[in-house]
Amino acid sequence: MPIQTPPLPGGGTPPAVPFPGGMSPTSGSATGTASVSAIARAAVRTPAAAATQAINTPAPAVSGSARVTEAVRAARKTVSSAVGRGPRRARLHLKRIDPWSVMKFAFAVSFVLFVVLIVATSVLYLALDAMDVFKSINQVLAELVSSTGSTGQSTFRITAKGVIGSAALLGVVNVVLFTALATLGSFIYNVCADLVGGIELTLAEKD
Repeated sequence: MPIQTPPLPGGGTPPAVPFPGGMSPTSGSATGTASVSAIARAAVRTPAAAATQAINTPAPAVSGSARVTEAVRAARKTVSSAVGRGPRRARLHLKRIDPWSVMKFAFAVSFVLFVVLIVATSVLYLALDAMDVFKSINQVLAELVSSTGSTGQSTFRITAKGVIGSAALLGVVNVVLFTALATLGSFIYNVCADLVGGIELTLAEKD
């Protein structure tokens, strides 16, 4: 009676196993034993060959909707892990400040403040001059000078133009001083940062 070998997982038929020396399975006990051993080795090799064929066989292409679903799942997993971890933080050191950039920034800020000062002063004191406030102040000052017994006529007068001019002069001085001091401060910070390592900053994301 011939020995039947198990079918392959892919549905194919196993390869024929040659018997050693051209013997048949019915040619004696030794021949039968050798045949059974050969058939057993073939049965063991057959699943291994089938597994290798299954690995080498390319998998079916994944559809576009499946890829989108996998991407959404990965994004949700990343977001959930980030939320659980909390906002990220970074500790940095402010090592050096560029004096040229500090000078430009300080000049721009001081110039803007100068323009704001001139505009505010002009609006305020021109309005006061329109209401004759300076005229009243000048009359009071003249009466005070005459009451002190001074014979000379005072030429000092408070006017809107004089106040605005004084404010402009102070603004120009402020621009020069602010720019120079800010630039000097950047040089001093760079020297101190080389000695002690600079200012430590902790940056974090919003909650």
